[in-house]
Amino acid sequence: MPISRLPIDEQIDALREILSRNTVLIDVLARAAELNLPGWYLTSGCVFQTVWNVVTGCPATDGILDYDLFYFDRADLSWEAEDTVIRAGREVFAGVPAEVEIRNEARVHLWYEQKFGVPCRPYSSTEAAIDSFAATTCCLGIRAEAGGRWRVYAPHGLSDVFNLVVRPNPVQAPRHVYETKTERWRRQWPTLTVLPWPACRLHDGKLTT
Repeated sequence: MPISRLPIDEQIDALREILSRNTVLIDVLARAAELNLPGWYLTSGCVFQTVWNVVTGCPATDGILDYDLFYFDRADLSWEAEDTVIRAGREVFAGVPAEVEIRNEARVHLWYEQKFGVPCRPYSSTEAAIDSFAATTCCLGIRAEAGGRWRVYAPHGLSDVFNLVVRPNPVQAPRHVYETKTERWRRQWPTLTVLPWPACRLHDGKLTT
């Protein structure tokens, strides 16, 4: 039976087994827990692309550009506070054979428009930030908790991830971000099914052209 047809608890077990094949990810996950950042998740490409690699029979780390570590702390929205965490992370992740990119999602709205050309309302949590990824398939985060338990955040489920389907999520990121990312992903994982950006998008809960 395909993994995507399993009950959700068995899908989560399968996700953990697949991700465990990426030893870099497991190392980053364990070290990230040491930082004890508020609301943290390891998220984005390093998670769903590990699944793509394993499902397609590729080495688990192929094509993964970096390991995104999100946290949420609105007590101090200064760059200096975030940079302090980033520098602490450099020490914790020293020796990891990959780039670990740490970002405080509470301050994304301060720089998002300059980088992507559209405004971004302040996020209320790390989960809200993950909800805004350009593809629903990307909306996946994990973190290690006490007792070896994993917390998995997957607001759109796991079926598309296992089935190599990339589905647009037109709630925040602009179309060009989705299309730029999917163009690269198709080159790396040619068996992906990439669904087109819709003619309309959601804005404040309403469809707009």
